[in-house]
Amino acid sequence: QVQLVESGGGLVQAGGSLRLSCAASGRIFSINTMGWYRQAPGKQRELVAVIGSGGGTNYANSLKGRFTVSRDIAKNTVYLQMNSLTPEDTAVYYCYANILNSDFSYMDYWGKGTLVTVSS
Repeated sequence: QVQLVESGGGLVQAGGSLRLSCAASGRIFSINTMGWYRQAPGKQRELVAVIGSGGGTNYANSLKGRFTVSRDIAKNTVYLQMNSLTPEDTAVYYCYANILNSDFSYMDYWGKGTLVTVSS
C-alpha cells in the first residue's frame, strides 16, 4: 500500500503565500515523477507542476513565476510554494506520484487533496 498525504492548505488573503507538502509512504521502491494538480469548483482537474527524479520540472504556463515545485528525494516528499495568490487559485490541490513498486511495476497514485482558499 502506498499513501500520499498532503498538508499546508488553508485560507489566505489575495497576494499571500502558502506552501504545500506531500509525503509518500508505504511499499515504495522508487519514485519517478511527483507533483501537483488542482481542481477548482465546476472545473476539470488540471496540471499545476510536476518534478522528475532528475529535477526536471513542468509547469502550467499560467502559473510559471508564481509557483515553485521542489522535492526531497530522501524524504519521498514534494513541495509546492505558491506566491502572489489570487482568488482564481482557489481549488483542491492534489498530490500526484508515479511510483515504482516493490514488484517493479509503475503506478500512479493520488492524495486525497488539500483545499486552498484565497479570499479577495
